[in-house]
Amino acid sequence: MRQNGYTRLMEQFDRVDAKIAHWMARNGIAYVRVSLGIVFLWFGALKLVPGLSPAEELAGSTIQALTFGLVQPSVAMPILGVWECLIGIGLLSGRFLRTTLMLMALQMIGTVTPIVLFPGELFMRAPFVPTIVGQYVIKNVVLVSAAIVIGATVRGGKLRSEPTGEFARHVAA
Repeated sequence: MRQNGYTRLMEQFDRVDAKIAHWMARNGIAYVRVSLGIVFLWFGALKLVPGLSPAEELAGSTIQALTFGLVQPSVAMPILGVWECLIGIGLLSGRFLRTTLMLMALQMIGTVTPIVLFPGELFMRAPFVPTIVGQYVIKNVVLVSAAIVIGATVRGGKLRSEPTGEFARHVAA
């Protein structure tokens, strides 16, 4: 049976697509880990210099509330900054990932508490119109998802690309 041009084109597309998917499966975790590490190192470093982090006031107030006033924002911010830098360094180096992800999980719990404690600072019209600081908190959903993907590979889990020829088989059917 003779193949028409469309079928040949789809098979070619499928081969290229499979190679790209395979490359993504081989390299995706490292890219996610490094980019997440950069974000944590960067945001953590901002918290080490008073007045640079857009989340400084909210983070300080949150820690103060969570510690029932025992830890003042002036003390909390450097600690949080170092904590986030350690997470960033752990992700960038790829070492001690289980410990790094545990530190990140604890930090992420803290970052979502303002939704309960200070919703007025996070939303212009709750829950659909976030402020800039609210957007800063909401983006953590992506960071948590990335950490889950990284965590899935810590004990040797792997991503797999789809088998080659899948698209072409569906088109031919």
